[in-house]
Amino acid sequence: MAIRFDLDPELAALVQRTREFIRDVVLPVELACKGSLHDAADAEDIRRRLQTRAREAGLLAPHVGARWGGRGLDVRGQAAVFEEAGYSLLGPLALNISAPDEGNMHLLERVATPAQQQQYLAPLAAGQVRSCFAMTEPPPGAGSDPRALATRAARVDGGWRIDGTKWFITGARGAAFAIVMARTSGAPGDPGGATMFLVAGDNPGMQIVRDLDTLDHGLFAGHSEVTFDHCIVSDDAILGEVDRGFEYAQVRLAPARLTHCMRWLGLARRAHDLALAHVTKREAFGSRLAELGMVQQQIADNEIDLAASRSLILHTAWVLDTGGDAGTASSIAKTFVSEAVGRIVDRAMQMTGAVGTSGDLLLSRYWREVRPFRIYDGPSETHRWSIAKRSVSAFKKRGGA
Repeated sequence: MAIRFDLDPELAALVQRTREFIRDVVLPVELACKGSLHDAADAEDIRRRLQTRAREAGLLAPHVGARWGGRGLDVRGQAAVFEEAGYSLLGPLALNISAPDEGNMHLLERVATPAQQQQYLAPLAAGQVRSCFAMTEPPPGAGSDPRALATRAARVDGGWRIDGTKWFITGARGAAFAIVMARTSGAPGDPGGATMFLVAGDNPGMQIVRDLDTLDHGLFAGHSEVTFDHCIVSDDAILGEVDRGFEYAQVRLAPARLTHCMRWLGLARRAHDLALAHVTKREAFGSRLAELGMVQQQIADNEIDLAASRSLILHTAWVLDTGGDAGTASSIAKTFVSEAVGRIVDRAMQMTGAVGTSGDLLLSRYWREVRPFRIYDGPSETHRWSIAKRSVSAFKKRGGA
């Protein structure tokens, strides 16, 4: 089967409009707030204003179906648009394609009932509310190994009672609802027995304990520790079917890993452009920095990492679009891209010298944002372990050497 990565005219026009929107509307806001809304008192107002502008430009939530106000982009289309949006830290937020909302929309489109879609997906896609995904737990609970899931949900009269603690829950503060993973059968370590629940943000049994002080500040509302203490929900709160939560998580995880790669690739490209702007003007040792061999090597290495990352993203997108098993491809893409974007931003800081470590170019902010990507959505070590296991298994199935 031929692999096509070229853009049709309609998609190419959408990409161009996204590029112009980021340049003209979003970048000035990013520069004004130094790349982060973390400490901004008017953060919610800024989010709504940006998303209003995106809606007016016909760019809001392009990944969801037309029924929900989007364009129903396939994964390859998302790769092109999301990279352009990622050129600014605030671009994904403006287009309503930022984590965790983008992944939650994807999950709700595919798993939720029509009634749940009207209640949760419709306002989320429209930018009226935000959401979070509550999976990760303090040790010894779920982290890189989701089977360690310890939060439990037990049947009670009229529904379910959820008890447990989650942490590093992105966007929890101010979220209208959470998609919560809880164990409904078995014990921590068992491969099954998880169920997804839709929990309203104002449920008295769901409380934010604290906001975690993390290296990154770019994801809206940061990361929080959340407790569920006698959190009562109805049967209608079950997303999908009981005990199939791990299965549904895969519906979300492989695409979500890849959309992270798309967005961070855009930011890496921005970092590279900032470095190029510096080295083509700055003179030292009798020439422009861009004419010096060691700087040229860093420029070339950045170009190589950008091209290789984009190729892996597009290949994985093609696998997803054609219904293939993207487990290995998404792990390879996530591992390589998460490390490549870190290298690109780091080289950009090196090429720009002292100013690159300051707030003037925002490169230090970008480095703080991309470094955790090697950890969340599966650390590089876990993905390498998975890739190796699949490789050995495939070799044995082929009959060995």
